[in-house]
Amino acid sequence: MLIDFFFTLKDAKIPVSIKEFLMLLDALQQKIISGSTDDFYFLSRTIMVKDEANYDKFDRAFALYFKGIKTIFEKHPEIPLDWLNKRIQRELSEEQRAALDKFGYNKLMERLKQLLDEQKDRHEGGNRWIGTGGTSPFGNGGDNPEGIRIGGKSERRSAVKVWEERAFRDYDTERELGTRNIKVALRRLRKFARLGHEEELALDATIKATANNAGYLDIKMQAERKNNIKVLMLFDVGGTMDDHILEVEELFSAAKTEFKNMEFYYFHNCVYDYVWKNNHRRRSEKFNTWDLLRKYPADTKLIFVGDASMSPYEVLQAGGSVEYNNEEAGATWLQRLTSHFPKYLWLNPEPEGIWQYRQSISLIRQLMNNRMFPITLSGLESGMRLLSK
Repeated sequence: MLIDFFFTLKDAKIPVSIKEFLMLLDALQQKIISGSTDDFYFLSRTIMVKDEANYDKFDRAFALYFKGIKTIFEKHPEIPLDWLNKRIQRELSEEQRAALDKFGYNKLMERLKQLLDEQKDRHEGGNRWIGTGGTSPFGNGGDNPEGIRIGGKSERRSAVKVWEERAFRDYDTERELGTRNIKVALRRLRKFARLGHEEELALDATIKATANNAGYLDIKMQAERKNNIKVLMLFDVGGTMDDHILEVEELFSAAKTEFKNMEFYYFHNCVYDYVWKNNHRRRSEKFNTWDLLRKYPADTKLIFVGDASMSPYEVLQAGGSVEYNNEEAGATWLQRLTSHFPKYLWLNPEPEGIWQYRQSISLIRQLMNNRMFPITLSGLESGMRLLSK
């Protein structure tokens, strides 16, 4: 069985060897893991993957191979605590959802503190306590237009706060593009300048000068041609952006090819006081957003990439981040960044036709002074044309 797993990793272009595969088999024979799928995942990744840059490829290959056969490694699975296990799935109409009370951010947080002190038991299907199902704004598996998700998984993406450790993955810069037209659209932004000493043969000028000189060779030199554009790209990752991984990876790959002087960082939903470059270490390797303003000159082109789909509190409210208590509102940081980098825009993978129906997109678009463009060929061309002015 695991021979096919080995070849699945090879097909995913992960540099695994026979020696590593034999080490994995030996570890299984020694019974150093309990036999669960999770244990096998971490064991095989530790042995087979030597570079963190290949973690995402390994995850996709692992999921592809073990899809539907995970019970092979779970003959005796451990039963987890199910205090928040979803038991009832409540489906409401739009009219019923609109009729539910909205606390507002501050009252929502105050009410959660009260419930954490008062509640002692598990609840299901209600509209008040922390529980599963139902219409309570606290818990998971239910339906509420504005709540705090505790455990479970995102389904309707209406939570204003999420109480869990969330794992994001880096965008793959080696993905093959579905179309080279993305590169062509981005190329409009490139500006070349003649810089430095005359060390490059000017072929056209040499041919013309030689022809004018009755065939006697007349060599002409020119300064080296260099890409003089500087680009800073900030990528939204995780949550609703999981729906757009393919097109954002294509954009990322094209940008890495076309912009030689490009730097990138990640954020989630909205930019706050820190960003990061590696999603596996985003808690331990943070970059202060103030440092971006100090490090990169004002003539750098700033490009945000994200669907701008979030709770409005995440943009307007201090402490409104879905993950932690940010001291300043996201709008404050967006204004600082756009003030420092006068050449900026926002690329949105969501269809332009739905922008008007999402409050957070309207807020971000306003903060961007309407410099928001869809990730389409025409949108990219319009955006690059704006940055080139």
